Amino acid sequence: MSDAPVNATDRDPPRDLLAAHPETAYFWGRVAGDGDLTAERIRVRAAEESVARRLAAIAGDDGRLAGERTVERPYAHDASLARVEDEYTVKVFGGAADRAAAAFGLPIDGTDGGYRLDALADHDRQLLRGLLEASGTVCFRESEGVVGVSFVHEDRALLEWVQDALADNGFGADDLAETSSGGYWFGVADDDTAAFGEWVYEGSDESGLYADDRRTKLLRSIERAASVSEGE
Repeated sequence: MSDAPVNATDRDPPRDLLAAHPETAYFWGRVAGDGDLTAERIRVRAAEESVARRLAAIAGDDGRLAGERTVERPYAHDASLARVEDEYTVKVFGGAADRAAAAFGLPIDGTDGGYRLDALADHDRQLLRGLLEASGTVCFRESEGVVGVSFVHEDRALLEWVQDALADNGFGADDLAETSSGGYWFGVADDDTAAFGEWVYEGSDESGLYADDRRTKLLRSIERAASVSEGE
């Protein structure tokens, strides 16, 4: 299913943040990948101000762009290395956190998550895009001429759900492995990364539901891999 709206009003988020909709699917993908819930609020992070503002707009009157800071993050697969980047925080107040925990199985106040994200399956492209941008890594492996796409998270159950969702859409995935920081990760099958990258960002120009840096890096890496393949 493409992101392209049927008409102009389809780009507006629904009044109910838990309604199945491309905007809310992207929002909850971002929350599941790099956010947390308490009884008082939802918090979600983004590396681009434009994305943070979009997430706050999707949340409606209860959403607030709460702050900006520069953070040092360890690399997903090697905690001994770090990168410095901007981080924007969006907070959503009201009763949405309790409702989301019940509806989608998201962890709240330190409890384990059940991840019943299938409720958003009609918009799985946007949901997986949000998850990729919040908890994924993209690289171009020069020695092999292939694109590497990985999902990394401290919660094994979330990554298992992502693996199943990828399989439902015809994309393979490697087995889960532990990271050096104690979390988990897996890679999209090398033979499927190009198709997955093109699929997950299809129609995103029309909807505006994407992080520009991540989309650019992935699509350019796919182009590089295709050039290497053609030159062999």
